[in-house]
Amino acid sequence: MRPPPFHPLHLALGLGWWALWFVALYGGLALACARAPGEAGGGGLNTAFLLFTVGAALLPALYARGCWRAARRADQEPAGGRFLARVGAALHLAALLAMLFVGLPLLELPACR
Repeated sequence: MRPPPFHPLHLALGLGWWALWFVALYGGLALACARAPGEAGGGGLNTAFLLFTVGAALLPALYARGCWRAARRADQEPAGGRFLARVGAALHLAALLAMLFVGLPLLELPACR
């Protein structure tokens, strides 16, 4: 179920999705390193977490695009609706950038050290 772009839920949805991704990523990392610390240092774990990050980053990217497009073509909407859509797009974009910034070290750093 996708909320309409003018819904106030978008103000918390992007950063909430980022928080869930962050907990899942580092919780999964902790479990993988505790289960097999010697084997988890390879590139397979980093690749899996990187794919998880890219997959999870698609949601705020799509929501940011949808909110921004809705705000641009909202001539009939009240000013409050356009404001919510623009702020929602900005917050989804902030969540996307935070996910990519935190996920970027997965390219180089070993997982379990």
